[in-house]
Amino acid sequence: MNKFRFMDYVGVSIYWVALSFMWQGLHPIILPMRVLDFVPQALQGTYLGALTFLGLVMAMILQPVMGAVSDRCTSRWGRRKPFILVGTLLDLVFLAVIGLAGSYPALFLGYFLLQLSSNTAHGPYQALLPDLVPEEKRGSASGAKNLADIGGSVAGALAAGYFMDRGQLWWAMISMMAALVITMLIAVIGVREEPLTERPTERSVISTVLGTFKVDVRQYPDYLWLLVSRLLFFIGLTAVQSFFLYFIKDVFHEPNPAGVTAQFMAVLTLLVMIVAYPAGHLSDRVGRKPLLFLSGLLGALGVFLFLFARDYGHLFIYGSLLGIAMGSFLSANWALATDLIPKAEAGKYLGLTNLATAGGGAIARLGGPLIDFFNARRPGQGYFALFILTCFLFLLGTAVLGKVRETSR
Repeated sequence: MNKFRFMDYVGVSIYWVALSFMWQGLHPIILPMRVLDFVPQALQGTYLGALTFLGLVMAMILQPVMGAVSDRCTSRWGRRKPFILVGTLLDLVFLAVIGLAGSYPALFLGYFLLQLSSNTAHGPYQALLPDLVPEEKRGSASGAKNLADIGGSVAGALAAGYFMDRGQLWWAMISMMAALVITMLIAVIGVREEPLTERPTERSVISTVLGTFKVDVRQYPDYLWLLVSRLLFFIGLTAVQSFFLYFIKDVFHEPNPAGVTAQFMAVLTLLVMIVAYPAGHLSDRVGRKPLLFLSGLLGALGVFLFLFARDYGHLFIYGSLLGIAMGSFLSANWALATDLIPKAEAGKYLGLTNLATAGGGAIARLGGPLIDFFNARRPGQGYFALFILTCFLFLLGTAVLGKVRETSR
């Protein structure tokens, strides 16, 4: 494709709005509130951590598998579109299950199945960027992707916080369903994806699935080090986001923690949205690693300062540093990932990136028992331990980037 136009950027980015709208509403706001409907407060972190940990483990496995399967799909619609359509339609069903859940096991089942359906669409969709975007525009396209991603996060957090503060769970769920359907239709209709005329290999679907996690370490060592760095960053980032509502409730004694959490996440993600596209564009010019080093250090500083927050003003100021770090990291990291992967297997390799994204999210949920353990000894001490651990993870992830060699563009 010689010309990559504005609507092409929209096509490869728009569905991220709905994915982020849904998960940013569910993970930090709706799921913590729903868990409190069924479990004692003393075990809130443990039950929330168990719920999201197991769901994200499934996401970590399924997303690269579905990406690899879509790599060899010969549908006349294209390699990716059928998976986006089917996964989205199933999302609507399982969001309804979460809304109707009358017990913790029912909530668990709905969340688990939603991870299955969402990643059926997610894995193939993200491969559209390396499929269609010229190499010299991938930084800008990654910035546009993260702009959509974070825009959805802002809207999702605000919508979920608004409705949950008013006890309107179903309006929150309906808003997610609407975002999914609208953006799915735009992506499926608007993307000009050429069908694959023949499969790239003679392998069966079963052998493709079984071979999803086989990566030539000697051929792609830089990609593997990038995954390690991304994993460490996402463990820290997701740990802060996942338990922030409980931090506001237990440390600041806020009677409406969902609303404050939504406002904080909205400010955080608004900054990411402002930074994401310029950071991606800048990485096309100066390289990916300088921005990644800066984002790791800035993120560690922002979370460290949370330890000294005494009011919401301090919290929002320190959170702004984390937001700027996130925007730079997400765009430059995704652009570097698309640089390092083989294009013929983009679905598989960008799906494997989810080993770090969802894997980091899953591991972060194990912070729930850690928080409960320290809080049982001294109120609020669990969050102190969480923030110190997050700083360490950001710094370690930044150090690991030294192992990654950028490709010349």
